[in-house]
Amino acid sequence: MKYLLLFLAVAIGYFIASGFKIKEVKQMSIYLAFSGAFLLSMTILELLPEVFEMPTERIGIFIMGGILLQICLEFFSKGAEHGHVHIHSEKRNFPWLLFISLSIHALLEGFPISDENNILIGVIIHKIPVALILSFFFIKAGYSKVITITFMLLFALMTPLGNWLSNFRLLQEYHTEITAIVIGIFLHVSTTILYESSKDHKFNLAKLVTIVLGFVIAYII
Repeated sequence: MKYLLLFLAVAIGYFIASGFKIKEVKQMSIYLAFSGAFLLSMTILELLPEVFEMPTERIGIFIMGGILLQICLEFFSKGAEHGHVHIHSEKRNFPWLLFISLSIHALLEGFPISDENNILIGVIIHKIPVALILSFFFIKAGYSKVITITFMLLFALMTPLGNWLSNFRLLQEYHTEITAIVIGIFLHVSTTILYESSKDHKFNLAKLVTIVLGFVIAYII
């Protein structure tokens, strides 16, 4: 069921993007702000307690490693993980660098998902706007439907694949370390979403209420 939900999150983003007009994408900033606040809260409330069994110094090293890894991935993805993409209309070949960087990001997202936490909800809420914006820009840039659907299909499979791989004994031995890395990734992505979701990086009342709502709902869950 969790694999199906992760796949559907990307499918929902794609189908919504197919019917969007260019001017309507700007309205995604409210939902992006909510998803960023929600993901940040879920990371702090659900994942941080899981890694406290590791010596404090090592936790910090792996979390910082996750932040650095995400910065490196965004060098190639141009910030697509938090809905910030620039795809030029003259491009028609499959965007391999974008695909590889997003695949690594999505693959790692799947590792900490388990029945013992609710991080699945945070990942799903994070994936829908990212999938929507990615799909829209692929469509806008003039990529063929085959390339667009292929990209989104492979992207949708990465997080379930990551969660499946996490069940292997070898990777389970490093579950805490990998979770700490994912925490760093989520911290960077969610805070960047919050920072970039407001025009000129200024928060208005609607964004403030949306962010607080994201925090509160995550806490209640």
